[in-house]
Amino acid sequence: MQKEIVLLHGWGMNRQVWQLLEQELQGVVEGQVKSLDLPGFGHAQMPEQPYSLASAAALIAEQLADNSTLVGWSLGGLIALHIAKYYPQKVNKVVLIASTPFFAESDNWSGIKVEVLENFKAQLLENSAKTIERFLAIQAMGSEHAKQDVKQLRAWLLEAPEANSEALSTGLDILLNDDYRDVFSTLEQPIYGLFGKLDSLVPRRSITKMKALNSNFQVEVLSKASHAPFISHRTESLNFLKSVL
Repeated sequence: MQKEIVLLHGWGMNRQVWQLLEQELQGVVEGQVKSLDLPGFGHAQMPEQPYSLASAAALIAEQLADNSTLVGWSLGGLIALHIAKYYPQKVNKVVLIASTPFFAESDNWSGIKVEVLENFKAQLLENSAKTIERFLAIQAMGSEHAKQDVKQLRAWLLEAPEANSEALSTGLDILLNDDYRDVFSTLEQPIYGLFGKLDSLVPRRSITKMKALNSNFQVEVLSKASHAPFISHRTESLNFLKSVL
């Protein structure tokens, strides 16, 4: 049976962000490449039970063939980790792109400042479109092509329906509260990571901590990329993915 490589997007986005990478990978890696909308984003329905990382992951898991390779960007990486842990027959490999098992800053972990995520959530209630726009700008911060990156992300975002407000709000809660460091440290499947050195959402120090948690974690850090390396540095990202998929 042909293996599947499944691309999972990040918070506030939809599967359209993968369209160029999906096409480019299709011709150079073994297996079928496809992307999925996370529940409540793009064209995907909401879970019937209360929205959580577990309920969102369960809906994604239903759509996966056994032994799929999951490529998760940002929030999509947490979904991938959950599925790899709790639906292990579905996943033979995990590739994290600008993603971490715990996004919030804490005493012993480098991450997004808690007040930044809390401010985002408060602003989301007032003006969701403006909040997502700000989030897009943060994702590209530091990239040599920041303006072009934001423009491209925004254009792709508009190609699908607006995200569900509950999915947006709970997605921020997941980034703030869900700690998958224990899962990451004990994951049995091979796990790889692609990061941007200039990423303000996943600081370099957290990559070092991740390597300490899981000695089998193999990473590449692109020196001039930020939070969306597969957009700002497509060739380098494609070369990395070709080497691990």
